[in-house]
Amino acid sequence: MTGPAAAIGPVLELLDLAAIAVFAVSGALLAAVKRQTPVTFIFFAVITGIGGGTVRDLLIGAPVFWIHENATLVICVVAALSVWFLPARVLSGRALLWFDAAGLAAYATYGAAKGLAYGVAPIPAIGMGVLTACLGGIMRDILAGEPSIVMRPELYVTAAALSAALMVGLVLLGLPGALAGLIATAAGFALRGGAIWTGWSLPAYRR
Repeated sequence: MTGPAAAIGPVLELLDLAAIAVFAVSGALLAAVKRQTPVTFIFFAVITGIGGGTVRDLLIGAPVFWIHENATLVICVVAALSVWFLPARVLSGRALLWFDAAGLAAYATYGAAKGLAYGVAPIPAIGMGVLTACLGGIMRDILAGEPSIVMRPELYVTAAALSAALMVGLVLLGLPGALAGLIATAAGFALRGGAIWTGWSLPAYRR
């Protein structure tokens, strides 16, 4: 394949697996904050790791990515059990935010690339990246009875949109998918990290 359909390659596949892993960790971390059982750790890890990607694949007509192989669910289970055995001092709210930020950027990038690879138009492909990145975390927060992370004032969806838009734009400009993916992921993570660190936010409606 050439052009946008060639956007997915080994580097982006690795980004996808890394995003699944860090999102699964973020789900398990929230279960730890809530003092839940190992089964709930695994459930939260799986929902957070696969939620956005599952809806994306259904929308673009792709085979749902975790149905025909074992690796995705194994990654989620291992992530959950790793958090279960971590020392309590590691399980801070900041850890959850930073793991979520890493997953957000990587998953937005991969989701946009997969949208392009399946013939989705550029702007909807950006939407696929945002959906991939945000929906698992939204599901996690709803199940835990937490205010959704997208409702917090600091930049979140904007960081996902930056990664997705850069991925689409750079690929359409002719950059190799691997290089575009690394740039897009780094930019989204930097923006989300800055928001975590400094509280950057968009102006709220005040009328």
